Amino acid sequence: MFVVDTNVLVYAANEDSPAHTACTRQLEQWRRGSGAWYSTWGIVYEFLRVVSHPKVLRHPWQIGKAWEFVETLTAAPGFRLLEETERHADVFREVLSEVPFLSGSLVHDAHTAVLMKEHGIRTIWTHDADFHRFPFLEVKDPLASDGQVSERRSRRGKRFREPRP
Repeated sequence: MFVVDTNVLVYAANEDSPAHTACTRQLEQWRRGSGAWYSTWGIVYEFLRVVSHPKVLRHPWQIGKAWEFVETLTAAPGFRLLEETERHADVFREVLSEVPFLSGSLVHDAHTAVLMKEHGIRTIWTHDADFHRFPFLEVKDPLASDGQVSERRSRRGKRFREPRP
């Protein structure tokens, strides 16, 4: 069980990205598999925002095409979207005690991390180093060799910066 973050979806969708091939290959493997994998509505909406934004992608998608991409994901047999449970507020409070410096842009990532903790999921596939700030998560980077656990540490900067070739 694992969660797929926005940047993996964006790289798979963006043919101009140097990470396109690696992320597309990984996404197709998950789609064809029978194991459980997840994302969140927040990640879906962030994906839609990014791939349709002309200042982010050189060739932005029409929102309908972006939604078709999402529908392809949701049609995969093992794919589900995580949602808040009645425990959400308590789990968020618990995460606040574990990550006391939570603020600004990290709040969106915290929502994903809280949902993961709430549903007992520890692994996230992402190229976003900010997820290393959540001590209860295992971060796997699809751009690292063989999807090894990423050892990158958090850095400030543009959230969807393309990886260097």
